[in-house]
Amino acid sequence: MKRLDAPISRTYSGAASAAGPLIFVRSTRRAKLGEWVRIGGTGQDDRRGQVIDVGTEITVIQVFEDTLGLKPADAAITLTGETATTVVGQDLLGRALSGTGEPLDGLPPSIGEARLPIWGAPINPVRRQHPSDFIETGVSAIDGMNTLVRGQKLPVFSAPGLPGVELAADIVENARPARGEPFAVVFAAMGITERETQTFVSRFLESEVMQRTVLFLNQASDPTIERLLTPRVALTTAEHLAFTHGIHVLVVMADITHYAEALREVAAAREEIPGRRGYPGYMYTDLASLFERAGVLKGGTGSVTQLPVVSLPDGDMTHPIPDLTGYITEGQIVLSRELHQRGVYPPIDVLPSLSRLMNAGIGEGRTVPEHREWANQLYAIYARGREAKLMAAIVGSEGLAPGDRRALDFVDAFETQLINQSGARRSLAETMRVGWSLLETLPRDELSRISDEAWAARAASTEDSP
Repeated sequence: MKRLDAPISRTYSGAASAAGPLIFVRSTRRAKLGEWVRIGGTGQDDRRGQVIDVGTEITVIQVFEDTLGLKPADAAITLTGETATTVVGQDLLGRALSGTGEPLDGLPPSIGEARLPIWGAPINPVRRQHPSDFIETGVSAIDGMNTLVRGQKLPVFSAPGLPGVELAADIVENARPARGEPFAVVFAAMGITERETQTFVSRFLESEVMQRTVLFLNQASDPTIERLLTPRVALTTAEHLAFTHGIHVLVVMADITHYAEALREVAAAREEIPGRRGYPGYMYTDLASLFERAGVLKGGTGSVTQLPVVSLPDGDMTHPIPDLTGYITEGQIVLSRELHQRGVYPPIDVLPSLSRLMNAGIGEGRTVPEHREWANQLYAIYARGREAKLMAAIVGSEGLAPGDRRALDFVDAFETQLINQSGARRSLAETMRVGWSLLETLPRDELSRISDEAWAARAASTEDSP
């Protein structure tokens, strides 16, 4: 006897029409948004598809595989009654999977603990706890100047030719919570090349990080629709680890630009009215459906923190993708082409970078009491030095005031000693020591952001150190 709640499949002969990766079917009954579809053709293997739009007369199906040779009128279209789900569980840790959760590591598919729908929802604001716990990434420009806080969504704004994905991989290897709680990483790569896939897999396998990491790898050669599923599969996995098992999960998604391009491609195939630069008008809502799945639940022990990587098309900060991302997220880490060309790694420009939740994750009981003053003073001197650098190009360094010349020298020291760390991990304590050593090269009366109490405490700790 068939269960009443069991999925019921329906098969239809022929489609009304096709357009690129989309096929249009008339008179479907009880079709569901996100429902899995099998498309068969005469003498051809079945193709996979998914319902992406349900109307009173027409149902739109996105085909995963190549549609070359598929005759819409002769196709057998089966709506399976099943929606997009993914296997979740702790046994996924240490696995390398495709964008839809299929094994890429040669191991059998995971049985998992449950199978959950990938179309998750944002955390209820009433249940959301304000982020307040520091996450150490091992990157000085982030830990010291733009601190990542547990439950935050902090994107990395990169550009073609800049090491945004490499920085994300470094953070995957080096990130850790402040107090040694259970910690895991979910890495969702979208639209990457075969070479990058092999690089990520081999890099993480050679390090100890793989045992606490789940890799979802969507390649550029994979179907477009899979690129839209990959971050949702990854976030569903992360939410299960966080809110069922109490694990603090860092989700790295690279590259959001590839995701948005796939969204535009599907919208164009559906002949939707385009918005800014051809992107669909609902892109803001779609991106929010991903980013707002980060957070901490009141009374819970786990959390989901997001670090998306966004490649700025042509390096344009006003492009719709970074523009909308900046509205939804809580700050940004901006990479600089000038620093990259000079060999500084990671090439993070701290002036346009921002972590809006930094103050909630630093200070007494979280990092060090003087963290905010320390960061403010470094910002102030560095910004003054950057302005002096522009002035020196006009009047020469000899025409600058003594304080401006000291700030000008500070710029090079700051970039080569604190920002640049050549890929080596730094603890927060090491970052603070480097910053203090830079500040101590300046006269005390120029350090107006450092209180006498913080300066005295620093002097006392220096005297006590061996």
